[in-house]
Amino acid sequence: MNTFKNINKPSKDEQRIAIESYDALAAVIKELKSKNPEIEIEETQERIKIPISALKLLGDILEAMSQGKPFSLVPFATEVTTQKAAEMLGCSRPHFVKLLEDGEIDFTKVGKHRRIKFEDVMEYKRKMKAKQKKRIIDIMKSDEELGLYDS
Repeated sequence: MNTFKNINKPSKDEQRIAIESYDALAAVIKELKSKNPEIEIEETQERIKIPISALKLLGDILEAMSQGKPFSLVPFATEVTTQKAAEMLGCSRPHFVKLLEDGEIDFTKVGKHRRIKFEDVMEYKRKMKAKQKKRIIDIMKSDEELGLYDS
């Protein structure tokens, strides 16, 4: 499975098709009774059984594409290198290694190499974004109290 190595923003044409497809798929999924419905590929008339959870995931992908968002599928328990994790966070590799050594993010060592769970990197990123948002709100409140910012 090609995970997050090739993350591309959908083209305008893909975005347009995804908008149409998402609405149709979302409506069909609501009507389904089976946990493993069959879908048919019109071009080949081939019928394929597919788990409902996979159809819902396809719906999530189409929704992201329809909004023009880049997306990627990453299997759980995927481990990443320090370089890839640093790229995901938008920081340097040495800074990321310092975060690991300071205990900010869990990791394992395979020989000399550190491996980090993808979900741990994303959780750290989520926490950092929440802290940034709180700091911005605190700064805005402080500015309002000092009369520097009109709401």
